[in-house]
Amino acid sequence: MSEVEGSGQGPGSLHERLDRIEHLLVETCVHPAERVHLRVGDPAWKRRTDGEARWQVAACTAVAIGLQIAVPGRLVVLRPVWVLPVLQAVLLIALFVANPDRINRESAALRMTGLTLAALISFANAWSVVSLAVGLVRGTEGENAGPLLITGGVIWLTNVIVFGLWYWEFDRGGPAARALGNRPYPDFQFVQMASPDLAPPDWEPAFADYLYLAFTNAAAFSPTDVMPLSRWAKLAMTIQSVISMVTVALIVARAVNILK
Repeated sequence: MSEVEGSGQGPGSLHERLDRIEHLLVETCVHPAERVHLRVGDPAWKRRTDGEARWQVAACTAVAIGLQIAVPGRLVVLRPVWVLPVLQAVLLIALFVANPDRINRESAALRMTGLTLAALISFANAWSVVSLAVGLVRGTEGENAGPLLITGGVIWLTNVIVFGLWYWEFDRGGPAARALGNRPYPDFQFVQMASPDLAPPDWEPAFADYLYLAFTNAAAFSPTDVMPLSRWAKLAMTIQSVISMVTVALIVARAVNILK
């Protein structure tokens, strides 16, 4: 027993070594300006992880790009209607080729490309929303209930996807920063964060969670089970609710008048 203690290999020494290794890992992986004490037992959203797969966000973004082609030409910002979707598709392909697997490394070029893609989709959809609203008020849009409901549904669904992209891109600095564990304070509080016993230890928010957040906010015009914590998150959810409310109100009101 005395030989083990003298060699420094006892339980106390082993625990000290593990603590030092953990400390070195935290010092290496986390940015000094935002360093927090991360423990091995912390949930995945608080620590460094492998990052989420690219395919989810890529597939949903492709849907948003395809939906824009279904918008009537008189409501799009550029003609022919395929010009802007093709440009967006090129950016999406570039993102996928540059990082096809897991989003777990920070790159200024990739982040700028992703934000530019989200901005282009937002701009195109905002133009369509404004054009449709002005046309409905002036009576130049909505002569037939069927095409009006389809156009409104396409714009509304695109709005849901694009706000899901924005929430996903900015929460805790974006997907790469979340994977690296660089930002300790979340902008959105999911149920699994407040009640970790309801989720497995490897749970962390992915694009599907932000898409659900955007959908419920657009449908209920208010937060449901995901709470915005930062000011930008509250402002973004407010803007999305207003856009959704105006779109739904105008389209439903016009459609009801046509059906009568």
